Amino acid sequence: MKTVLIVEDEKMIRQGIRTMIQRCDVPVETILECNNGEKALEVLAQEDVEVMFTDIRMPKMNGIELVQRVQQMEKKPIMVAISGYADFNYAVEMLKSGVREYLLKPIEREKLQELLRLLEKEIQERSNSEQEDRQLGYQQLKYILLNDQSSENEIEVLEQRYGEDFELQNYVLCVAPAHENTDEEEAVIYLDNIEGNDIYLLNEQQLSELKERDEFYVGASCVHSGVGELRNAYKEALFARKKAFCTNTHLICFGEDKDKKIPDAMLKEAEKMAEAEQRMQRVQLLGTDKTEELVKQFNRFFEAVKKGWMKPAIFAECMDSFFSETAKTYKNTLSDEQEKPDRLKQYYGFECIDEYETEFMEWLFLLHQKMNEEFGGSKNQHKIKMAMEYIQQNYNKELNMAIVSNYISMNYSLFSYLFKEYTGSNFVNYLKTIRMEEAKKLLTETDMKVIEISQTVGYDNEKHFMKVFKATCGVSPSEYRKNTSSFT
Repeated sequence: MKTVLIVEDEKMIRQGIRTMIQRCDVPVETILECNNGEKALEVLAQEDVEVMFTDIRMPKMNGIELVQRVQQMEKKPIMVAISGYADFNYAVEMLKSGVREYLLKPIEREKLQELLRLLEKEIQERSNSEQEDRQLGYQQLKYILLNDQSSENEIEVLEQRYGEDFELQNYVLCVAPAHENTDEEEAVIYLDNIEGNDIYLLNEQQLSELKERDEFYVGASCVHSGVGELRNAYKEALFARKKAFCTNTHLICFGEDKDKKIPDAMLKEAEKMAEAEQRMQRVQLLGTDKTEELVKQFNRFFEAVKKGWMKPAIFAECMDSFFSETAKTYKNTLSDEQEKPDRLKQYYGFECIDEYETEFMEWLFLLHQKMNEEFGGSKNQHKIKMAMEYIQQNYNKELNMAIVSNYISMNYSLFSYLFKEYTGSNFVNYLKTIRMEEAKKLLTETDMKVIEISQTVGYDNEKHFMKVFKATCGVSPSEYRKNTSSFT
């Protein structure tokens, strides 16, 4: 049981009831108290109370009037009247007004415990029933989302059954890549695993808050109302989500950039990349000694997608073609794992195209290495060692993969692949490990403030440093310092 409210003007009786509830075998998370009906209404307006015990005779507002006022509220607690023998007739009147049970004073602990058990069972059964009903509603909404052929009658029935419960008025539907850890409470409605995506229905305030965040790459629909608009809203948001993915944009609302003008020269260049000749050229460069040309071709391709010169549908078509032609051309060379890179074919399962490009290029280099062993040369190993030394000397400065790859004069994508191949870790994790080790050392061996340590190891933002540290070490910097100091 989450919250119980005790409304009783006599302090000793109120505290006695609290003590008996605390000693019962029914766990109660929060017990609230007040001494009259007016204060009780204030509490009920602010708190989600499951059970309310109320006396009858109280100043300002008695129990009978309180019960009558509660009956007008949208969300009502289960109410239990507390009465003496002289007030029994009033208790009967309260039962007629919606009170579930009554207890006679002096309250017996055994009867209170028996009642709490009964109410807890009822609350749990009601909660289970509501959850089952809501899940059924979610399944029906999913059906509407995915089905172009929903009849007007089906939509009308769902509107009547779930329209009010799900607050389907003036909503914006958002599509985001599926996540294991999602805060469902941030949405009016949350639906998971819709064609590999997470679906959120947000109100205007929630959408405004989403615009301030940069955690996900999301596509949003226009404003819609009603069950019947769900399918159109989903199509709009899915279209916007693909554009958000392709352009590395955290939030795109459907139609917001329709007037964006792209120079004809850029569009023509992107069109050439999508033509059959250049598609095949990217396949045929595999296994040759033209590694730099292979990298250059794909860098140009991804750059065109990111700048919006190439539509998401054309991007997906080009990638589908590449995987298909590669599998056919090198059928006798590829292993099953290389021939069928299933994850890489689920383009929009990635957060954004930067993330996709990194993983794709790693797979591409592995494939290229299988057919051309030049990547294992001592020259490249020497360059990676130079990069590692540079990172060790400059980890406390602003540092990224572009800076380091430029320092050793190596192509960005090639450096990404070779660095992970040589160190066993990608660049971001390698740099983070060095910074975290230095941070732990400073926390243990110095009395520097956390903000000073954050800046010393290369983080300008203290909150970001604390978040990374806790994700890496399992505890906050302050907790780590406290734990380690207890052993020294």
